[in-house]
Amino acid sequence: MVGFVLVSHSQKLAEGAKELGGIMAPDVPVEAAGGLDDGGIGTSYEKISTAIEKVNSPDGVLVIMDMGSSVMTTEMVIEDIGDPNVIMVDCSFVEGAVAAIVSSSCGSDLAECKKVAEEAGAEKKF
Repeated sequence: MVGFVLVSHSQKLAEGAKELGGIMAPDVPVEAAGGLDDGGIGTSYEKISTAIEKVNSPDGVLVIMDMGSSVMTTEMVIEDIGDPNVIMVDCSFVEGAVAAIVSSSCGSDLAECKKVAEEAGAEKKF
């Protein structure tokens, strides 16, 4: 099963997105990597790296970021890890995460989960 890391500047936002995904797909491995190590707003290389280690499997890891430095920090972590099955996706944070997590629970592979996440932001709310 594809694992997920949700990277946000806010620990509360990362945990909230994880909670929503967990309601719909409780068996999918998801880690929240939000905020700085001291609990402040920002992104932490260490939190992202540790979260990836926790959910990594042969099926891969999809990392979803909120914005700005979360993208740059995630890029550094993934470059240092050097695992082609750990990838980032450019998508809406909450909608993309939940859609991809549900897709993983249905047996989708890493590429399909990435595609589902990318397409989630295009869905109209009303």
